[in-house]
Order: sequence, then C-alpha cells, then structure tokens
Amino acid sequence: MDVVVKRVSTKKDLKTFIRFNYELYKNNPYSVPDLYDDMLNTFNPKKNAAFEFCEATYFLAYKDNRVVGRVAAIINHRANETWGKKEVRFGWIDFIDDAEISAALLTTVEKWGKEKGMDTIVGPLGFTDMDGEGMLIDGFDQLGTMSTIYNYPYYSKHIEQLGYEKEVDWVEYKLTVPDKLPEKFIRVSELILKKYNLKIKKLKRREIKEKNYGQKIFSLINEAYAPLYGYSSMTQGQINSYIKMYLPLIDLRMVSLVENEQGELVAVGVSMPSLSVALQKAKGRIWPFGWYYLLKTLFVKKPKILDLLLIGVKPEYQGKGVNALLFYDLVPVFQQLGFRYGESNPELEVNTKVQSQWNAFESVQHKRRRAYKKQL
Repeated sequence: MDVVVKRVSTKKDLKTFIRFNYELYKNNPYSVPDLYDDMLNTFNPKKNAAFEFCEATYFLAYKDNRVVGRVAAIINHRANETWGKKEVRFGWIDFIDDAEISAALLTTVEKWGKEKGMDTIVGPLGFTDMDGEGMLIDGFDQLGTMSTIYNYPYYSKHIEQLGYEKEVDWVEYKLTVPDKLPEKFIRVSELILKKYNLKIKKLKRREIKEKNYGQKIFSLINEAYAPLYGYSSMTQGQINSYIKMYLPLIDLRMVSLVENEQGELVAVGVSMPSLSVALQKAKGRIWPFGWYYLLKTLFVKKPKILDLLLIGVKPEYQGKGVNALLFYDLVPVFQQLGFRYGESNPELEVNTKVQSQWNAFESVQHKRRRAYKKQL
C-alpha cells in the first residue's frame, strides 16, 4: 500500500503522535523517552509560550493501516526575522526504515513551508533552542539525555538521499569529575576573581522570586546565546514558564552564579542529576509510578552522571576565563554528591570558546548531531 500522510487534528491523533516515538524505541537501551505530559504542553498553543511567535502543524504517516512515521512542521517567525531567513523547520521526526515513508513526511513539510512563503527547510529543530535539536550522526551506542534527540543510524541516510545537506553540527562531551581540582585551575580561578572583582553566589530558594534571580538567569542566557545558530530570544512568557517549570526541581547546590562588584549577574551554570535512566524506567509517564523514579533520582539516590543544562557568560566577560569560576565552585559539589561523569549536552562545533573549557578536565567527544537544510 502507498504511504498516506495525515494532519494531526484530534486529541487522539496527538496522543498517537507523541507515543509513536516511545513505541519505536521502547526496546532501545540508549533512547530516553520524553515525558508525555511535557509533550502535550509543548504542542499546545495555549500552554507553550513559543506560540507567541511560532506556528506549527503535525503529521502522521500511515502504511498498511498502521502508523509508521511522524513529523512536526514549524515556522519560528522570530528566528526568521532575527536572522533574515525564510525557513520552515522539521522536528520531532521519526520513521521506520522505509525510504518511501521518510520522503512522504518531508515532502509534506516542504509543501506546507512553500505554501507559507518559505524558501528553505531545516531540521531537525524544535520551536526554539530550548527544544531538542540536531539528528544524531555519531554516538548511537551512548545513552541519551533528557534534552537531546536519539535516533537510529538510518535516519541520516534517508535525509541525505533526499538531497538534504549539512547546515550545522553540534558535538557532545563526556567529562570525568576529577578527584580534585588541579592546583593551576584553582590558582587561575582565584586570580580571575580578584582581577575582575567578581564573587561566586550560591542561590537560595526564596531569592528566585524575592530577588528576581529566575528572571536574571534567563535574561543572561538570552544575552549569551544571542549569536548562536538559529537562536530566538526568549519572550517574557517563555521565561515565566521556564522559571515555574524547572527551577523548583533544581538542587541549588548544583547551580553556580558569578556576580560583579555591582551585583550584576555575569555568569551562570545550571546542572542536575541525569534523569535518563529514571525516564526510561518511567516509560515517559508520570503516572502511575513514573513520579517515583524521577523524585528518587532528584532527591534521594543520585546517579553517577550529571547533566550540564545551561552555561552562560555575559558577552563582555567572555574570553576572560570567567566560565572557569563556575567549575571552581561546582566540581567540589559534584565530588561531594558522588558524581563521576558529566554530560556537556550539545555545543556548536564552531563554538571553540565553550569547548576550550573542557581542556582542564579529562573528556571525550562521544556524540555528534547535525541539522540539515534544503532549498525549496
């Protein structure tokens, strides 16, 4: 039978769209499932603040009367305006190993994009940089993280056969937590503190709201990430959503802030225990027992791996070694909490400033992912 692609139009369709990824990867030991409830909110214009400047539609592919693929078609108007482009994004793409199916899905997004006046298709990308982005092209035998995409090796072959070319790559590193910080690292960090009149700030829970630190953190991220590929600055609605959604779950010992003598935030590092195994055990569901695995990981028995979620340095302080201060503060915390490894999460391969910070640690680049593009 031919492949039939249908637009997601009902709640039942959306449930099928979300759960297709879990069904395709349920026996894969490296894939980390998204939380179903999080995905419902992500795809809901009333719940996801990114819809202030994005539009999207979702498609399911059927063959022999069964679901065999999915894809989201997204236009981030804010990013297009920022970068002077007319791009439609494809995201949340999954399909069985059948070239007819991948072609049907992407052709559908291409057609939708053309109808909207776009001249290029790129992906996989989400609504914004806060969503998973980049197709895995190396590191298929490595456990994924909660903020990244895992896919089978055949995906990139299908994409390239359809005429898609490399747009940009991200690399990821596995970092070993040292038994102790090198003396040189400590010495340099203390010199930087003195030279620029900086201080390390440990955040208290009440300060997130009372002293507006949640706002300060995400405003800094907007500044630091502004030059990065495809970035669209977070709106106030998005910032409010992230503060409410994520900061209550963070162990504040694993957050490091650096301030200047005027009390302005100039650097931030946010890390947390890896939830990868907990999400696998939860099978992407909070209920009935998923909450147990997640809370246990966060608050009771931490794993040996941590995720470096956000690292940002104010532009005028970049290249001055200020990012070293974050690890000067955090590595002793990681040691105390029993972590052995850290996941850097994706970094643009051209972002040598970020990658150079790993020179002080034992590290290995173990994953690579790619965004593809094609002219319409």
